Amino acid sequence: MRILIVGSGGREHALAWKLSQSPLVDKLYIAPGNGGTAALGENIPIHDDDLPGLTTFAKDNAIDMVVIGPELPLVLGLKEALAHSGIPCFGPNAFAAQLEGSKAFAKTVMRESGVPTAPFRVFDDAKDARLHIAERSMPCVVKADGLAAGKGVVVCSSREEALEAIDEMMVKQVFGKAGERVVIEDALRGEEASFLAFCDGKTIVCMPSSQDHKAVGEGDTGPNTGGMGAYSPAPILPPEDYEMMTDLVIRPIVRHMAAKDNPFVGVLYAGIMFTENGPQVLEYNVRFGDPECQPLLTRLDSDLAEIMTACIEGRLHEIDIRWKAETAICVVMAADGYPRSYPKGMEISGFAEAETVEGVTVFQAGTRPEDGRILASGGRVLGVTALGADLAQAQKRAYEGIEKIHFDKSYFRRDIGDKGLRRMK
Repeated sequence: MRILIVGSGGREHALAWKLSQSPLVDKLYIAPGNGGTAALGENIPIHDDDLPGLTTFAKDNAIDMVVIGPELPLVLGLKEALAHSGIPCFGPNAFAAQLEGSKAFAKTVMRESGVPTAPFRVFDDAKDARLHIAERSMPCVVKADGLAAGKGVVVCSSREEALEAIDEMMVKQVFGKAGERVVIEDALRGEEASFLAFCDGKTIVCMPSSQDHKAVGEGDTGPNTGGMGAYSPAPILPPEDYEMMTDLVIRPIVRHMAAKDNPFVGVLYAGIMFTENGPQVLEYNVRFGDPECQPLLTRLDSDLAEIMTACIEGRLHEIDIRWKAETAICVVMAADGYPRSYPKGMEISGFAEAETVEGVTVFQAGTRPEDGRILASGGRVLGVTALGADLAQAQKRAYEGIEKIHFDKSYFRRDIGDKGLRRMK
């Protein structure tokens, strides 16, 4: 198979790493890719929102399957563009991708399909949103309706914070058009977990649970990021609860999409808050999470190309998907200042040394190759990922790997996995 992976982050490096292990795969292209993917296939300088460019490349290079990593090309309709040229695509169509592309759409689907979620209101006018804040109790959550790279969610403990969030999103438009509409919902308290599943439109195969760390600071403090680390499995969602959780938060959505004649094909991701009143869905994503993808694919003990092909062809029920018993953890090394302004261009060293630590794989995210060197080019630069017999061993190995990697102005959280360790005690 000749496969084109769309995207440039740590998720896409992990996808290329896993797909390159498949005997079914002859050639990998990654558009636009990064410093890590360049070692596994051929990076193509086409951005992930350039639908005509991606489609033309896929046609001209006899691509057998396109694997879409990030959400933006899915929301824009890359699957449909490829379908016009007869090119199979792993990922949902634009209608189903609204589950991530529009918070209002997702919340409405949850309400219609009976998925537990926080009470909410949708606002297109800043004045109406302000009036609602004046009347409602605190705390609340203000969400930009559209895509905001994982940063368009503000948990507000006071009316002043909520009004400021509305002003930033709807008036100042710090997230562009994504903030023209907002969702305001009750703030849920508890511990989060991520629950992902492979889907072929009918059959659902859940993956092991995982837990992301969104906040930039230790102890889950500071602004939200795209994710500062993740591990799998998450003790708060043990294997004996997977089937129940699938019935509660995955199967109703897949049935709803099928009933709308838009069957969901790809990876469906539920972000769940475990509250005193039971699990509640915070959001849906329509692709592998980043950084959840890295520990999940590190644990996957089956052929990813075979799984993806079966999803596209509607025969996922035929595939035996196996997972390693070990725990995996990914710790993100970022540029200091992320998710706000941050430096770029720092040379990175120590990749080979880090991977001498047993179980460690370094996935590159915000990097670019230049004259035989790897330079930092984004906010989240690397995802140091480790397998271990348990969470404690995996965590120890990941941080040992980090100590061997060097670039100026680097930053990472030192508490990734601590919540899981506390819960296990």
